[in-house]
Amino acid sequence: MPVGSEISVNARLISEALKRCADERAEILLTPEGSLSGYRPDFDAMEMTSALTQVTALARRLSVGLALGTCFREADGKCYNQVRFYRPDGEYLGFHSKILLCSGVVPRPEDEINHYAVRKLRTFEWARGVTFGALICNDLWGNPYCTPMPDDHLTQRLAEKGARVIFHAVNGGRDSSEMSHLNWQYHEANLRMRAGAGDVWIVTADNAAPVDLRCSAPSGVIAPNGAWACQAAPQGLQLFFHTIDLDCGGARAQPTPSGAPQS
Repeated sequence: MPVGSEISVNARLISEALKRCADERAEILLTPEGSLSGYRPDFDAMEMTSALTQVTALARRLSVGLALGTCFREADGKCYNQVRFYRPDGEYLGFHSKILLCSGVVPRPEDEINHYAVRKLRTFEWARGVTFGALICNDLWGNPYCTPMPDDHLTQRLAEKGARVIFHAVNGGRDSSEMSHLNWQYHEANLRMRAGAGDVWIVTADNAAPVDLRCSAPSGVIAPNGAWACQAAPQGLQLFFHTIDLDCGGARAQPTPSGAPQS
């Protein structure tokens, strides 16, 4: 979805997606990085809390789980760039906070590393004993242009903790330059190689703004063999559905033959 700075607009887009998910009987919706608050630490905290209550209440009424990318100020007073998890019955499972915060070698005032707190990597438990985890944008690929800390290969760490699925919320920069094209290739290669190396499914969704440019990274579902099981169009607002069958073919389940989005 196109992620903007207006919380009310973001909330409307997420709410529309939740209604489509209910129609398609989807179990969980993944949204991009910062998709509710906007990708910024200076959001209106009261407006953000109200929108979060509204969106999660709708998800609960529709019986759709949420992997919600947003920035949020927790009770400890610190702001976290998060993926927040809710079961279809509305139970809040907790959040993953972005760990590989973007910055130059010498942090500038606007760099992420100056604005967001970090918590330890963790996993979550879904229904039927399924363990899963989350990563946010640079967490997965550790872009050398903006990663001042060591890349600990967080997909591998989640796999070691028993995660079978990783939900990956993205909000990458993009333009029409050759470097932007190179970033796309780097992002896709890392998504596919790290899914294969960790023997995990990766579900990934990028910010689509501005809608007249291709996204910074592909969105879709990658199987544990590193192949795309489902891939969305590379530009504009996209809502895609895919069924991950964790019981089919063991950990390294095969992608669907068509590679097309499925509901």
